Parts: sequence; structure tokens; C-alpha cells
Amino acid sequence: MTIQLYCFGESGNAYKAALTMQLAGVEWEPVFVDFFHGETRSPEYLALNPMGEVPVMVDGDVTLSQSGVIQDYISSKTGKFGGRSANERREVLRWVFWDNHKMSSQCGTVRFLMNFLPEEKRPAEVITWLQGRLRGAFKTLEAALGGKEWLVGDQPTIADFACCGYLYYPEPFGFDRADWPNIDAWLDRIAALPGWKHPYDLMPGSPADRAT
Repeated sequence: MTIQLYCFGESGNAYKAALTMQLAGVEWEPVFVDFFHGETRSPEYLALNPMGEVPVMVDGDVTLSQSGVIQDYISSKTGKFGGRSANERREVLRWVFWDNHKMSSQCGTVRFLMNFLPEEKRPAEVITWLQGRLRGAFKTLEAALGGKEWLVGDQPTIADFACCGYLYYPEPFGFDRADWPNIDAWLDRIAALPGWKHPYDLMPGSPADRAT
């Protein structure tokens, strides 16, 4: 049975789930969610996910939301990317939770404010403050990748696929790969994994689509 992932290309959180499924080799298909025209607030979508968020995964009678939960489900289902031991699994989850709290939440907010709001509505002070928070997160990630290839153990895990979720996008939000050499090399390693695709190639929807 083909797994469905409700997603759209601009969503870094959806990308974490899509990338995990793609690299794990499961059979899946994207279902486009028209976020920018309010689909996640529709009664039909709220019946699917009362949180009104993307992504949502449907695998037969299993419906899950929240990217980290979907990643953990795919890892458990396939036996891939979850770490080699109980200790590694806990470390994987620690990074997934850290990313959701300290990095992706800030990346997604800043990127939205800087790129998807009309220019006259962009709150400069809020953006500056959040970018300061992001620099702290990037410093943590850069240090963690010093002298090693992956965040946990000696192979890629969903920790890597969570923390990279927003870092391949071209829209500016205060992240320049050239400033963070360890992160830059790590992103290249992830992109070299068999099956990797850029978010705008992996999921339907992009700013270019909305501009036409």
C-alpha cells in the first residue's frame, strides 16, 4: 500500500518527513496541500488533522501528524535511520526534539516573514531577534558536527534529516552555508545519499508555481 504524505514544497517540516520516506525507500506519494490559499484551515483538512498543520501521513489505517513522529514511524517501520542501539536512538530523538524547538521553528518563522509576507508587512525587529536566536542554533549544530560525519553514530539517522529540513531552501532567512563549514559539508553528505532530492523536486508546490 502506498503511503500518502499531505505536504507542499515550501514546507521544511514536510520535507523532513518526505526525505525520510524517500531515503528509506518506502512506496509513497505526495498529496498537495494548498497552504497559501487556506486549505489547512478548511473543515475537510481539520477533519484529517485537527492541529491544522502540514505534514500529515496516511498509511492504511494509521494517520499521523508532526514531522518528528512521522520520521520515527518510518524509521521503526523500515528499521532504517534510527540508530544502532537504544542509546543512539535516545540521542537521535534528542536531536529531533532540539531541532523542533530550537532550529526549525525559528527557520520556518523567519523564512515565512522574510519571503512569503508582503514586504510592507514584514516585522524587521522580530526578524532580527529571531535571526539572533538562529545564529545560536547554527553554532550548536556546527559544533556538534565538528570532526564527525553524522549527528549520531557513524551513519545517517532521522536526526540528520530533521535538522537539515530548512537548510536546502534558496529563500534568504539568515543562513549562509559558507559561514558554517561543518554544516556545509554535512549538507553535501546528505545530498549525496541515494535517492536524495531537493524539497522543490520532492514535493509539489514552490514560489515559482505561485508566481505564474
